[in-house]
Amino acid sequence: MKSHTTTTQAYDGDDARWQAVQARDAGADGHFVYAVRTTGVYCRPSASARLPRRENVEFFGSAAAAEAAGYRPSRRAHGDRTAAAAGRAALVAQACRQIEASETRPDLDALAARAGMSPFHFHRVFKSETGLTPKAYATAYRARKLREELNAAGGSVTDAIYDAGFNASSRFYETSERLLGMRASEYRAGGVGAVIRFAVGQCSLGAILVAQSQRGICAILLGDDPDRLVRELQDQFPKAELIGGDGGFERLVAEVVGFVEAPAVGLNLPLDVRGTAFQQRVWQALREIPLGARASYAEIAERIGAPKAVRAVAQACAANRIAVAIPCHRVVRRDGDISGYRWGVERKRELLRRETQA
Repeated sequence: MKSHTTTTQAYDGDDARWQAVQARDAGADGHFVYAVRTTGVYCRPSASARLPRRENVEFFGSAAAAEAAGYRPSRRAHGDRTAAAAGRAALVAQACRQIEASETRPDLDALAARAGMSPFHFHRVFKSETGLTPKAYATAYRARKLREELNAAGGSVTDAIYDAGFNASSRFYETSERLLGMRASEYRAGGVGAVIRFAVGQCSLGAILVAQSQRGICAILLGDDPDRLVRELQDQFPKAELIGGDGGFERLVAEVVGFVEAPAVGLNLPLDVRGTAFQQRVWQALREIPLGARASYAEIAERIGAPKAVRAVAQACAANRIAVAIPCHRVVRRDGDISGYRWGVERKRELLRRETQA
């Protein structure tokens, strides 16, 4: 019997995929879909529709990827996909509840067995539905639960650690800064004990605030009102010790301003990136967009392996607090139109113009 990996590899190339379509190979269903440029629809490999001309066909790894490229399902594919998608969503929801209810993280084999899938296939389906791997989902859930426990009145930090599902405090402290961005005691106190240096300057786009924690740049904010930017920083770290930057720190602000004015000079600063596991994957994908290039929200979703999570990608872009260094301004709509931007569409348009000319 062929393994799932071997079967998947059999459909890796476009030539092999076209042969599967010509043969109406049902074994290829679930591994890819083909789309027809002249009709604007996509089908599964075994579809009984009349075969199109090869030059009018392109292939996608999933139905979601085909839809992100602007294709619609064929009538038969739509009916099949709707029923199948509902079944997959129910199984993944069940797995999510199992992860949340378990005192220790269930292993992949156990989750897959309960869903009636192979571990490989379950891992792929889970990531497609949620945008996260099962392991990342479990980590993100525990981090959220930990934040809720730490924010709740009463109880000790140790109680919160155990209530959040960490069966050993030593295991938690190994990952606490990655989960919370600071020590648990600091988080519970609203950032007390954290020292954040900041300075406000001016650039051609208006006021700019740059803030740096012990770990790196934690905020680059743009706006019209310098005082409002400072209040936004205070809201983000309500009990941290905020210290106005000295002359040395202002040189760092000048470096950021220089990058805003002339993007070709580049910017290489350590970042203190704080967000959910999904947000961090999106932000990393944004940092990989080359200077002068653009990507759609759908393309970013595809790159991080979550083609259905286009709306979640847009939300992660909106949640970014480190302007220009994490270039969410390089993400546009599928048609190339410049959509919303946390710091104003006109600033986004101007940043893109400068990068195109760099």
